[in-house]
Amino acid sequence: MTHMPSPDRLVNLTPSAAKRVAQLRASEGNERLMLRLSISGGGCAGFQYGFSLDDHLLDDDAVFERDGVKLVIDGTSLDLLAGSEVDFVEDLGGAYFKVQNPNASSSCGCGSSFSV
Repeated sequence: MTHMPSPDRLVNLTPSAAKRVAQLRASEGNERLMLRLSISGGGCAGFQYGFSLDDHLLDDDAVFERDGVKLVIDGTSLDLLAGSEVDFVEDLGGAYFKVQNPNASSSCGCGSSFSV
C-alpha cells in the first residue's frame, strides 16, 4: 500500500526535476512513468543513490508529487532520504539528477554516493 509519509519524512522534487521527468515521460510515450529514487550499499562513500523510471508502485513506496510528476521511494530508502530535495541540474559537468540530503554526513566528489 502506498502512503504519504509524515511531514518530517517528506522529500521535495524541485520544479526543474519535475520538468525533466515530464520530458522523459513524453519521450518514452508513457504518462504513467514516475521517477524512482533508491539507496543501495556501495559507492565510494558507503551508500549510493539510484534513479530509474518506473510505472509500477510497490507496497512500501512513499509517493511525492509536483506538477503532475511523481517521485517514489521505497520505505527503507526513505529512512536515509527524509528531508531531502531532488533537483535536476545542467552544468559544465553534464545534466543529472542531484540529491541534497541533510542526513548525509559526507558525500563523494561525484555526488552519487554518501555516508551517514
